[in-house]
Amino acid sequence: MRTNYKAKAWNFWRRHRRKIFVTAGVFGSGYLLYKLYGAYKRRLDVLEGELTLQRENEELIKAQMQAHFENIQMISDTITLPHAMHYLSCRIAEDLDLSQLLERLIQGKGQPNTLTSSEKLELWDRLKILSFTRMALSVWATTMLSLYVKVQVNILGRLLYIDTARSLGGSNLMENRDIVDREDQQKFLGSVDFLSQYGIPSLVFGMELATKEALKGKQLRDFFNSKALHETIMQILNTFMSRGSPHSWVKYMMPEAFESPKTASSSSVDPIPSDTIGLDQLMAEARAVLTSAEFGNVVEISLKAVLDALIELMVTKFGGGNLTSGVPLAKLLPQIAHMCPLLFEELSKNQFIQTIRNLPEVEIFFTLLYANVPSA
Repeated sequence: MRTNYKAKAWNFWRRHRRKIFVTAGVFGSGYLLYKLYGAYKRRLDVLEGELTLQRENEELIKAQMQAHFENIQMISDTITLPHAMHYLSCRIAEDLDLSQLLERLIQGKGQPNTLTSSEKLELWDRLKILSFTRMALSVWATTMLSLYVKVQVNILGRLLYIDTARSLGGSNLMENRDIVDREDQQKFLGSVDFLSQYGIPSLVFGMELATKEALKGKQLRDFFNSKALHETIMQILNTFMSRGSPHSWVKYMMPEAFESPKTASSSSVDPIPSDTIGLDQLMAEARAVLTSAEFGNVVEISLKAVLDALIELMVTKFGGGNLTSGVPLAKLLPQIAHMCPLLFEELSKNQFIQTIRNLPEVEIFFTLLYANVPSA
């Protein structure tokens, strides 16, 4: 009986062993696939959880970065630039004061015997030089101060961006840590006052030399129209900017002690060290930007745009017909004197600052600067 059972079992195995092997293989493979899928699903759930946490951290860091950058921009627009513009306006009015010249000329007109002809001519010639010097200097200073403040804001924003990018993917948030010390940030933003505090005397001297060269041979009786006025101011600015060594005008904007880092380049790897950035490094980055070819192009375009807007406003304010057809230079000088303070109006009313900011070339430049410092 047992032998018969074994024989039947053997015969069954021999006839169906292929099917048994296939069935066992299928069930075994299915079980193995099930276990692998379960492990894969658990691993996938873990990865999705990690990615969700990472995205949340990234959004939080980006929000912190944006809030910090907007705070820097707000400080610049509401405190730094308005204060600097007001202080600069006072210094220009003080260093290029026309009131004493005008008083002496008015006194000489009312009392003919108080001034000789040569003294009157000398006073008028001095008034001519100072009036054009003040207008050209006001155009230059307004433009440069506006651009320099934007450079500062974007350098600080760029450093914050770099610090944030290094933190992405990690669990450490920007808690109680700044890549730039808050005190150094304030000192860096406050450095815009260097022009008013230290740069003005030599700036006035340099601009006056350029004015004398541009006005050489121009008499008070010569007729000036808007085109001639525009060309003369532009000539003064070009002469001033080209005088001396390349970028010599930077010394009016910031101390010469801060040299540009040799590694600063638009194509180089991030020149910013990973440790906390100090004031000297911030100033060096700013100098690297100001001495770059790209910034030079932006300055040239901005100066022309501000001067265009100023002449257009002058034509509107004092009657287009007279300035279009031309007036004697002597009659033009009081109009020039009245226009200069408008360049330093508060930001909400200052069309010249808005003109600079709305230039496509300026917008592109500062967009690129936010990502990387241009090459010097």
